[in-house]
Amino acid sequence: MESIAQLLQRFIPGYGALPGYAQALIPPLASCVIIFACMCVAVLFAVWLERKVSAHIQDRLGPMYVGGWHGWAQTIADAIKLLLKEDIVPDSADKTLFKMAPFVVFLGAFAAFVVIPFGASSVVADLNIGLLYIFGVGSLSVIGIIMAGWASNNKYSLYGGMRAAAQIVSYEIPSAISIMTVIISVGSLSMVDIVNAQQGGILHWHIFRNVFMPIAFIIYFIASLAEVNRTPFDIPEAESELVAGYHTEYSGMRFAFFFLAEYANMFLVAGVATTLFFGGWTWIFPTTLVPQFIPGPILFFLKTLVIIFIQMWLRWSLPRLRVDQLMYLSWKVLLPFSLVIVLGAGWLAVY
Repeated sequence: MESIAQLLQRFIPGYGALPGYAQALIPPLASCVIIFACMCVAVLFAVWLERKVSAHIQDRLGPMYVGGWHGWAQTIADAIKLLLKEDIVPDSADKTLFKMAPFVVFLGAFAAFVVIPFGASSVVADLNIGLLYIFGVGSLSVIGIIMAGWASNNKYSLYGGMRAAAQIVSYEIPSAISIMTVIISVGSLSMVDIVNAQQGGILHWHIFRNVFMPIAFIIYFIASLAEVNRTPFDIPEAESELVAGYHTEYSGMRFAFFFLAEYANMFLVAGVATTLFFGGWTWIFPTTLVPQFIPGPILFFLKTLVIIFIQMWLRWSLPRLRVDQLMYLSWKVLLPFSLVIVLGAGWLAVY
């Protein structure tokens, strides 16, 4: 598969005659446009899928009929509505921080996709610190959420922002420690190296590598739900307590960016789980037995979609935790287990 620069060289006349700085700048910009377009389409699909999953679980007929065949047009109508709604900024808000917050939150999710390997050659940047980069840029979302809660000058927004910050920071620790099991096994932080280490079929995927890997995946999955504020960890947006949490005062396009970031983060954490534990874009069977007839990016998307479906399934099946239960689960359950499995994975790697 050709790189973005090679494709531009091939299809844009005169691209090779451009100055060197232009040739260096255009491929990253083109990659950003492609990622953003794919994110928007994926989010629209995820919103439609969530409607369908919730409707089947709750036995609701509306999403089967409203908005055309299986409700395909309802999500598009909602997107248009958000684009056309009035953008209201409260008089007492800190207007600069209020306007910046949605874009900071979105940037944290958007920038992390740079290192996700969707296929053998479908990765924008193969960084040797790919996992560390994901955790680093992911912290931008916390900053944006705190900005939104503080700048709104609303007590419900502030409570939601503080809850979200405490929750995300708390669950990042067991999440990062559980991922260490994969890093110890592979010996690299590069996402591409992690996928390449799982070549050879399903039995080579990290989820089946040793007895500690399934536990590491479960810890990561639970922590990832908390990091993206999904039920049963949607305490920062608890409608019965906080109206809408840190985005109570937002409307129109700014609210749409929060919405886009939430579902983009769902794809991100599911994509990281696919890369770390389920072979990424690699084929399910050994290629010597069954050749890979599904393109890598499509296979990656299908695996990620299964994890997203489980996230949605849990949302419409489980009740919301209390704040004390949330912190107890992180610090007294997930953290000790993650430390034990890292020690176990290190022992297996040595002996």
